[in-house]
Amino acid sequence: MNWTTPAELKAQVQKLWDRGLLLSTFCGGEELFPCRLTLKGPDSRELSNSFSEVRDWIAQLSNATKHYRIVWRTLNHRILGANEIPSEIWIDTLDDALGLIGKRREAEQFAAQVALTRNCQPELLPWLAKRPLRALELAEEWPRLLDIVEWKRNNPRPGIYLRQIDLCGVHSKFIEGYRGVLGELFDLVLQPEEINATATGSGGFCRRYGFQDKPQRVRFRILDPELSILSTGTDQDITVTQATFAQLEIAATKVFITENEINFLAFPPVPAAMVIFGAGYGFENLAEVHWLHDRKIHYWGDLDTHGFAILNQLRKFFPHAASLLMDRETLMQHQTLWGTEPSPETGTLTRLTAEESTIYDQLRFDELGHHIRLEQEKIGFEWLVMALGKN
Repeated sequence: MNWTTPAELKAQVQKLWDRGLLLSTFCGGEELFPCRLTLKGPDSRELSNSFSEVRDWIAQLSNATKHYRIVWRTLNHRILGANEIPSEIWIDTLDDALGLIGKRREAEQFAAQVALTRNCQPELLPWLAKRPLRALELAEEWPRLLDIVEWKRNNPRPGIYLRQIDLCGVHSKFIEGYRGVLGELFDLVLQPEEINATATGSGGFCRRYGFQDKPQRVRFRILDPELSILSTGTDQDITVTQATFAQLEIAATKVFITENEINFLAFPPVPAAMVIFGAGYGFENLAEVHWLHDRKIHYWGDLDTHGFAILNQLRKFFPHAASLLMDRETLMQHQTLWGTEPSPETGTLTRLTAEESTIYDQLRFDELGHHIRLEQEKIGFEWLVMALGKN
């Protein structure tokens, strides 16, 4: 019989918990109680045809009434006469609801968090009401998180590394591990002018909240001995901060960017040129190097959908960038070295040339085979030498 069981009544209350509605009442959320639960019981025909089953069903509900209240109604039957059966089930109080699903201890913990927050940082109460279950997961760390929020309010744009925050029990790894939640909390207590709204995501945490960020680095090789910037007479494989790189104003007229370290290291000498070890999808640091915008840039990536996606992103910052060895002839002449791309890019790329778009479409639509890719390190070195001769 499809009649509501005690387990199903409990499941209804559990859903209220899972949605955070029960806990949100501790910080001013919607008042839920008394709360009527959904109850499906027997009709007159079922009472007649399945009287013993109805009696058992009533007994099950009656034996589990510790945490809910049954409203009865009289069902008159021409043969069985008047019978009292459950017509409504009510949870009268929050405590009853918590008792039914065994969540009183957790609720007490959350209530303690709410009390502490109301005393220390009342601006965060809306966050607790919105994300009570997440807050409950953070119960053990919540006092330290509140301490960090208080410190941040007193130091809105600190200009120091996370490592330099001097709070008992707080270290940089702790803050890094809770950047997501701390960011949500900071946004609630800081003034708009104290937040760098252009910096987002976990990678932008330090810039968004005025901390000193780990400097970005650029690794490059000088491919022309005449342009050497070190007087060591050795290979000019150099790594500097982005800020230093932006001030170098290297005299190279050609700049190659490659994603593979071995290709970067093996890149042959080229007059008036340099090569940069690529950064996948991250070109923002290079975009701020103004002298690069006056150089002829060549990008050499994998011949697969992500290679073209990275090229497409590079052109967002350097529209004049050309591709290197990312053409159909190179792809087809290396068929025996094709591999499989695990998770191809499928979106539309608007910054590719007509030839590049054709190859990209053939790859993303599997016109040449299933998830075809040619990794750049598998391309013959002589192909690189010939391509450089044409540029």
